[in-house]
Amino acid sequence: MRLGGPVFRKNDSPEAWAAAVRQAGYRAAYCPLQGGADDAIVAAYAKAAREADIVIAEVGAWSNPLSVDAEKRAAAIEKCRKGLDLADRIGARCCVNIAGSRGAKWDGPDARDLTGETFEMIVAVVRDIIDAVKPTRSFYTLEPMPWMYPDSPDSYLRLIEAIDRPMFAVHLDPVNMICSPQRYFANAAFIVECFAKLGPWIKSCHAKDIILRDRLTTHLDEARPGLGGLDFGAYLRELNRLDADTPLMIEHLPNEEEYRLAAEHLRTVAARQGISL
Repeated sequence: MRLGGPVFRKNDSPEAWAAAVRQAGYRAAYCPLQGGADDAIVAAYAKAAREADIVIAEVGAWSNPLSVDAEKRAAAIEKCRKGLDLADRIGARCCVNIAGSRGAKWDGPDARDLTGETFEMIVAVVRDIIDAVKPTRSFYTLEPMPWMYPDSPDSYLRLIEAIDRPMFAVHLDPVNMICSPQRYFANAAFIVECFAKLGPWIKSCHAKDIILRDRLTTHLDEARPGLGGLDFGAYLRELNRLDADTPLMIEHLPNEEEYRLAAEHLRTVAARQGISL
């Protein structure tokens, strides 16, 4: 596997970007460009990544393709198409978004989101994005969420079968599916289940931790890797069984020092198990 995360140095060229990624100790990176980028610029960054042995893990297309607002929904779908096209041109492993919500907040919960009707809407939207772009080497993926599909390995498998497109794959973030004390305390077994069921389709993964607070009713918070209850030993062992270029991307931290500490923790856990990041 390859550890990655964002870089904080000012990058005025593809070479400077690649140097900043390597200076941070990463062998994987988030895509540094936005959808619609010029072919020449895309080619330059792809070349810099290859020469520095950096895997571009993912292009984020964060938006709400299920928005009840027709204009916002159309804009989101177009953003996903452009993101997937960019991923395919630059050689990223995947383009990633969430499925979207039918509620007021693009990534928030709504009573309609875990229904059969919404499941079918997701299938139609993902097919539309993939069929419009026709990628040849990069995959469209959905990041799991606690309150929208896919919310479990089984619902992800259902989506894979229903969408029925070879360029639809899996983006794994186990923390986003830990939404109960039962799953929190049994998270090592849950991680093993995720890889057992979804392993052949996993293209990129996120690295963050989770804390169960002692307040009623149930409070679960994201945390920096090493500060919560996620079994990173289990996570890294399972990841290490996949394609050696599978990225593990640190996210959602406030500053460069926090990312450094997260990477340090992950490398320490990996080293104890003889795993290289």
